[in-house]
Amino acid sequence: MTEIRSNRIQYIENLFLNHDVTISKTQAEKFYDFYSLLIEKNKSVNLTAITEFEEVVIKHFLDSVSLVRNISMENVKLMLDLGTGGGFPGTPIKMLYPHIDITYVDSVDKKLKFISECCEKLDLGEAKICHARAEDLARDAEYREKYDLCTSRAVADLSVLSEYCIPFLHENGIFAAYKSGDSEDEINGAKPAIKELGGKIIDVDEFEWEGMHRKIVLINKVKKTPAKYPRKAGVPKKNPLGK
Repeated sequence: MTEIRSNRIQYIENLFLNHDVTISKTQAEKFYDFYSLLIEKNKSVNLTAITEFEEVVIKHFLDSVSLVRNISMENVKLMLDLGTGGGFPGTPIKMLYPHIDITYVDSVDKKLKFISECCEKLDLGEAKICHARAEDLARDAEYREKYDLCTSRAVADLSVLSEYCIPFLHENGIFAAYKSGDSEDEINGAKPAIKELGGKIIDVDEFEWEGMHRKIVLINKVKKTPAKYPRKAGVPKKNPLGK
């Protein structure tokens, strides 16, 4: 193991432990290998604008696993990661909690192929990938109302994300939306849509980690989503519920 690799693995391990995120040396090594794969693939596929090592670890890896502050991941069996891009938050979560069966959804096939390659090379098992639009996939009985947890770090209004994500959850499932620290108006504005979709905000976790001001909105699905949702592809974004 080279000195640079060794030092970077130690940095990952220390950073996570400093934020009370349990991680083993072996898992830290996988995070470093994931970083290496991400940067190499990013030369040919646009996966991230963030490439400097410490920034990737903080803004992608640590941020992805920050939902463990409020969710008992040991109880999560089925998770769907919508708009996963380069595999965030799904792959970092999978590395810490290998028992979770994660479905990765994105509209860009090249990004999903990268995730599949990563899961194989990092010994995370075969990745379940779906090259589809959320509006179409959420109407498929194989995916609708099946998941314990749905996550999204996608840049979209919470009303829109809720219409995409809540239909995938079974009753009592959780939608965790990653948001910036200044998203209070957006969160309040999404409440009518969330209620209409069968959800209820149970917590807004606001925190600062390593200079990141973040909110994670936790939405509990308290009743079935009406069959008419999500609406046809493109409609939720063009005409958000409750707006």
